[in-house]
Amino acid sequence: MLTPDQKERFDSEGYVVLKGLFSAEEVAFYRDHYMQMRAAGSYEGDSAGGDTTRNEPLQRYPRLIHMHRWDKTSLDWMTDPRLNHVLTTLAGREPLAVQTMLYFKPPGARGQALHQDNYYLRVKPGTCLAAWLALDDCDEANGCMQIVPGSQNWPILCAVKADTTRSFTDVTVPIPDGTPIQPVIMQAGDVLFFNGALVHGSFPNTTTDRFRRALIGHYIEGNTQEVAVFYRPVLRMDGTVVEIEVSPDGQRCGVWVEQDGTPVIEETGMQGAPGKLDYLRQ
Repeated sequence: MLTPDQKERFDSEGYVVLKGLFSAEEVAFYRDHYMQMRAAGSYEGDSAGGDTTRNEPLQRYPRLIHMHRWDKTSLDWMTDPRLNHVLTTLAGREPLAVQTMLYFKPPGARGQALHQDNYYLRVKPGTCLAAWLALDDCDEANGCMQIVPGSQNWPILCAVKADTTRSFTDVTVPIPDGTPIQPVIMQAGDVLFFNGALVHGSFPNTTTDRFRRALIGHYIEGNTQEVAVFYRPVLRMDGTVVEIEVSPDGQRCGVWVEQDGTPVIEETGMQGAPGKLDYLRQ
């Protein structure tokens, strides 16, 4: 399922896309399932992290979060043997599952500024991993994922203020001028796997008639000892609960400095934990 070249790409660049890991029939089922779920009512966390004073698409289609805690379809997807196999191969051990999300990103929706997932999960030791299933074809017009290849080797960067006219979150991580930011063009059924330190985000959906829906699972390495409280309970891939300690509220973070004319990262101080409404979304 995962070739040696794909594993090498993940190790060197921090991400890999597996084409057609889920069939067209499966994708259609998930699209219908979550659109029906969204239309059925409101759920815990619907307004978290959003600006409820704005009349915008993301207020009409807020993302779903932690669905696996009450929806069997979501739990079954999060622990799917295909995802388990790939994640185990990438990390060298079976992962632990901590989060599901469904992000709708309707036409006209803002994106999310560049960030690193482990800023939120605060996994120790190691990092988190993500499996990002495209439920629609994704390109630059409808706000596909954008990644900084190789940034998985960076420490967690200190966050700065984001441009909220283009991002629904108000924090981002700075990167040096000229750093390549690469769009990840995907077709429905493809799955993007990436490292929790990889800098990534997305631009707005500039189309008038195309969603960019994605079903997302977040995982932590099997030897993890600490994770942020928001991601508990932690599950083994057979669905049983495993006890993991809660990460402390602060962590060291990195800032860019110039050394002999070259930008380098210098770790400094402690970065406070994200507020309870600053939930991880893409």
